[in-house]
Amino acid sequence: MPTNLKDHLFDVVIIGGGPAGLSASVYTSRARLDTLLIEGASLVSQASLTDKIENYPGFPEGIGGLSLLEKLKAQSDYFGTKHIDDDVIGICHKTINQKNIFQVKTESSSFNCRSVIVASGAKFKELGIPGEERFCGKGVSYCATCDAAFFKEKNVFVIGGGDAALEEALFLTRFAANISIVHRRPTLRAAKILQERVFNNPKIKVLLNSVILEINGQSNVESIKIKDVATNKESDLACDGVFIFIGYKPNSGFLKDLVSLDESGYILTDESMKTNIEGIFACGDCRKKLLRQIVTACGDGAVAAFSVVAYIEAAKTH
Repeated sequence: MPTNLKDHLFDVVIIGGGPAGLSASVYTSRARLDTLLIEGASLVSQASLTDKIENYPGFPEGIGGLSLLEKLKAQSDYFGTKHIDDDVIGICHKTINQKNIFQVKTESSSFNCRSVIVASGAKFKELGIPGEERFCGKGVSYCATCDAAFFKEKNVFVIGGGDAALEEALFLTRFAANISIVHRRPTLRAAKILQERVFNNPKIKVLLNSVILEINGQSNVESIKIKDVATNKESDLACDGVFIFIGYKPNSGFLKDLVSLDESGYILTDESMKTNIEGIFACGDCRKKLLRQIVTACGDGAVAAFSVVAYIEAAKTH
């Protein structure tokens, strides 16, 4: 790490240490770009919270998300990427001698660079219902891998019908006595292989056409109120925990009004991962895209890095 960071000018600063950011860092460092990767507590990769990844090429028996990230980080380190742990709070953009210069501000410092790759990922969406915030950490969770052990032989509900919800429900069967999946639609959205595993597991019950209205209890979760959307019938059901997996929202707040975002906050890019600001690129789950998977995040990272290399080379010749 350069000793005088205030005056040092990196070729690229990568924001986020998930599969997209780490993949980008491997490519930029191999291209001999001076690369700094910043990863803070607010940008924890969803991959690190995944117990078992079965659809990443090369691992037919699956691999733990944390293990995969450790391998990617080791590869990034091997090629010379510099890493720091800090939370990014903003990016300043200025032009000096007709050249773009960016200052990436963190909670404890700031770093100057010629280009930026935003790979900040996404975080879990909240339901926004009564009791959710009150009981967060007291029975309400957004990560079964993190909290399942607290619910040994307990009765829990999983909210959601996609891959993440079903994967987490299956993981919970190692600990909880009974798991009920609540999904608002008449059919689940998850991959068929996950649906087969869920419907064949005696510990799991699926409640379709149902929504959760509120979470209740004294000091901890004790019950939930759900509604059958087909009949409008409401029911109070006893439970010890609620795991919420209803989708994600991008970690793009620190960008403020610097780059173009869609209505949900996802970063708009072209197929080269370029944003509307020359010199700023985005990749992975934080950008607007069709499929958000680890394999596509890695591909995004590689494309973003390739685009940065071309951008830096062109800038240095002018």
